[in-house]
Amino acid sequence: MGIFIQIGKNLLNVHFGPAPQLDKGGKNMADMKISDNIIHIGASHNDLKLFESQYVLENGMAYNSYLIKDEKIVVMDTIDRHLTDKWIENLDKALEGRIPDYLVVSHMEPDHAYNMGILASKYPNMKIVGNQITFNLLANFFDSIDLTARKVVVMEGDVLDIGKHKLQFFMTPMVHWPEVMMTYEQTEKVLFSADAFGKFGSLDVEEEWDCEARRYYFGIVGKYGEQVQLALKKLSNLEIETICPLHGPILKENLEYYINKYNTWSKYEPEEEGIYIACSSIYGNTLNVVKKLEEILKQKTNKKIVVADLTTEDWAEAIEDAFRYSKLVVASSSYNLGIFPPMEHFLRHLKDRNYQKRTVAIIENGSWAPSAGRGMKSILSEMKDIKIVEPLVTIKSVMKENDMENLEKLAEELLKD
Repeated sequence: MGIFIQIGKNLLNVHFGPAPQLDKGGKNMADMKISDNIIHIGASHNDLKLFESQYVLENGMAYNSYLIKDEKIVVMDTIDRHLTDKWIENLDKALEGRIPDYLVVSHMEPDHAYNMGILASKYPNMKIVGNQITFNLLANFFDSIDLTARKVVVMEGDVLDIGKHKLQFFMTPMVHWPEVMMTYEQTEKVLFSADAFGKFGSLDVEEEWDCEARRYYFGIVGKYGEQVQLALKKLSNLEIETICPLHGPILKENLEYYINKYNTWSKYEPEEEGIYIACSSIYGNTLNVVKKLEEILKQKTNKKIVVADLTTEDWAEAIEDAFRYSKLVVASSSYNLGIFPPMEHFLRHLKDRNYQKRTVAIIENGSWAPSAGRGMKSILSEMKDIKIVEPLVTIKSVMKENDMENLEKLAEELLKD
């Protein structure tokens, strides 16, 4: 089955094998079987509370590694240091007494490459496959590994023949490190996608893919939309039946759903028509204004209206939702002649991730020298293709009757196409 996805002025032709359709992203997180010859050997860190020491986790994190068995045996990446023993156990079980011939390194980040040294020491004749940038970075982490006779440098389109299985390599730099490459197994039509198509969460939790995949994408990969678009185009002629990411579930059904999401996200287009209202309020007065605006908007439209208190909301969740919806309202108290920090941090995170193509309204609050509006407008002006709605609404301490007119006007302007 083939579908066409519009990417800029080009059509991305993505081919898929037959698969049942799901309403949303796949829910069966625990089904990690690929085939008799391609085996998942990763593990989940169920107790991990912070990924990269910054992203809050409710359900831990999965770290994926794979084994391909043929005339030659290939290990696809290693996993995080906290799971070394479990990974070695899974690897030994899958090997069934055989010795790996190759380790393919898709990504040098430590949560995937940490155990390279252990594996290289355990199997001294095993060759290590990567691109030139891979080996430049590898020396930073593992200066004790002698690569003289072990290094296999691959370039765009190169194929590693291991028997019935053929591994073709595609360079996908800055998705999301410069050395990243994806590997396509031609016989079983499996794409090993590195960090692309990954998500937060362990493998034994059933949940829809979208939310934690979106939060993962915009937190970690979101800055590099242009590079993701290039990767999608590069992979456009491959017939893909299975996607094996380095985090999250193996994707085997409804693949066009996931590809479409990545296409939308990497073009910085909204997924849904709706208004996301982000508020940073010190004593609750600015939040009261936002709740009134929400009430006014709901009287005027059936579009989805979502309110978030940035003083309590997970910042990565807030970033995810800002990208999800078509319009944004930022409402903040003034603080130290600037912006209350939760809002400033939110806007800086958006800017760092190339937030663009949105309509934004501004509400400020200040008792004696309102300054948040000026500060928010300044940061927004640094972003691409942002339309700022007038009027900029200024509240003096608490909402008053004469503020209603400006909130009504703001709501009307926000709802214009």
